[in-house]
Amino acid sequence: MSEVSLAVNDVSPVKSAERTVKILETLAASPTRLTLSELQERMGYPRSSLHALVRTLRELKWVEADESGSAFGVGPHALLSGTAYLDRDPALRFAYETLEDLRSEIGYTIHYARRDEAHVLYLASRESRDTVRLVQRVGRRLPANVTALGQALLADLTEAEIDALLPADLEGLTPHSITDRSALHAELDAVRKRGWAFEREQNTEGVACVAVAVGYRIPASDAISCSMPAHLATGDHVEQVVAAVTKHTEALARTLRRDGIR
Repeated sequence: MSEVSLAVNDVSPVKSAERTVKILETLAASPTRLTLSELQERMGYPRSSLHALVRTLRELKWVEADESGSAFGVGPHALLSGTAYLDRDPALRFAYETLEDLRSEIGYTIHYARRDEAHVLYLASRESRDTVRLVQRVGRRLPANVTALGQALLADLTEAEIDALLPADLEGLTPHSITDRSALHAELDAVRKRGWAFEREQNTEGVACVAVAVGYRIPASDAISCSMPAHLATGDHVEQVVAAVTKHTEALARTLRRDGIR
């Protein structure tokens, strides 16, 4: 994108570039298309510069509109950057095999995610064969405090590092989400002691999740999780799932370290 396209309404190219990225992130995070008015309300940018940036993004196919031309979402060229990131990540080609093996062994949905500041970004998933999922996880970004994946990765940080990382107000997605900082620290202490994270309905109603950090980086950046129906996540069954997830995750970490992937 040229500086001429970016420098609209006397906004500097750097500021316009930042706004362009924020527009794409806002559209990507929304489950529905957004109008200019809704974008302006969420982002607080002047309508004139917002309109010009969206128009340029549409011309470059990073944004697309509905049939009326009044509501916008991410376009097909946004997919090109996302898939390029996945294709070039050296850990993922090993992780895919691990996810397949783990799903085959325990039958549930398996996720691979990476911490992105105070969030987790889903990089790969293998769905349970008897599950029909309405929302694709890959590419989604969720608050670390409400996912087992995020809690497993936060537990690899110190309390001071966690406090510096997390926002002042912790976001909750369900009534079961941990949004109290003291409660979160207590939960992370428990994660450190047992070596795995567990959450029940903290980001999705009816779903429980076990997660283990992949120990090939310090601190850990990636984790693997297993999602299961919450009513099945009891006692010995959780222990069986934990044992399987731990076994495969530790084997993956050894492979990554052996191959010098950092």
